[in-house]
Amino acid sequence: MRAAQVTRLDGPLAVEINEIDEPTEIGPFGPQILVDVHAVGISFPDLLLSKGEYQLKPELPFTLGVDFAGVIRSAPDGSGFAPGDRVACVGGYGGAGEVAATGPDSTFHLPDNLSFEQGAALPMNYLTAQFALKERGQIVPGETVLVHGAAGGVGTATIQVAKGYGARVIAVVSTDEKAAVARAAGADEVVKVDGFLAAVKELTDGVGVDIVMDVVGGRLFTDSLRSLAPQGRLLVVGFVDGSIPEVKVNRLLLNNTDVRGVGWGDYAMRRPGFMTAQWRELEPMMASGVIAPPIGATYGLEDFGRALVEMDERKTLGKTVIRIHKEMTR
Repeated sequence: MRAAQVTRLDGPLAVEINEIDEPTEIGPFGPQILVDVHAVGISFPDLLLSKGEYQLKPELPFTLGVDFAGVIRSAPDGSGFAPGDRVACVGGYGGAGEVAATGPDSTFHLPDNLSFEQGAALPMNYLTAQFALKERGQIVPGETVLVHGAAGGVGTATIQVAKGYGARVIAVVSTDEKAAVARAAGADEVVKVDGFLAAVKELTDGVGVDIVMDVVGGRLFTDSLRSLAPQGRLLVVGFVDGSIPEVKVNRLLLNNTDVRGVGWGDYAMRRPGFMTAQWRELEPMMASGVIAPPIGATYGLEDFGRALVEMDERKTLGKTVIRIHKEMTR
């Protein structure tokens, strides 16, 4: 089968499309689910993996692909899945091939109202958003959520999950094009990153927001803290800006605010059944249409490296998806 592989840790342009053996029903840890892959989502861990900068360090060569969607080819008895099931899946890597192996805890039934492309956009970003907002942010209906990087994959997912929990959402973006993406994803208000603090204070009558979802970090961090209402929570998800900010803890004391880390992957994958429970919580939002992942660019497998370059250059809008099979049927 064809697969997008890292054979040397030289970044996106070094990604190769190689012919490799298909996975088998019995893997290194026992029986496994085999999926005929229809679509793969481009994810930030893929970019880091291509450079050798991710916390996981697979032995070279390895196949990229964190998020993917397709149709079950085979599944072990008792797994809860059967051949022909439409599914979305998530893993550390390995999904960017024509066939992928996965396990029941990382596999989710894909509703009929969502395409394979949308399925490939769902798992990592939406489970991260759900974990951040509910588990770490303790969101309640009626609160206001500020979303940085709101036009990206995690940003649009956070907008939609926050709306599903009954929150008001203020999106922060850098361009008019990104503003349109955030509005289409469901944001109630959109503000530009330059001067966002003053805009947020105006929109909240000087009170501030209850939750900040921060995937950017860097120079925005201090103003994000200042944007919090009393007892507000700043959720640290990543550092797309490239620099890691520091917290002056007196700022937390003055307004009883919190800074909370959000490390979904390691937390979820160490707890069997946790991701399945998350998915079930999101299913009503999928059924209602609140969750409808916005798809940005779509490419063939041969352009996997190109898609990663665009992510590296922060040109990605919504979720970029790689089509594996030409027929993208539901």
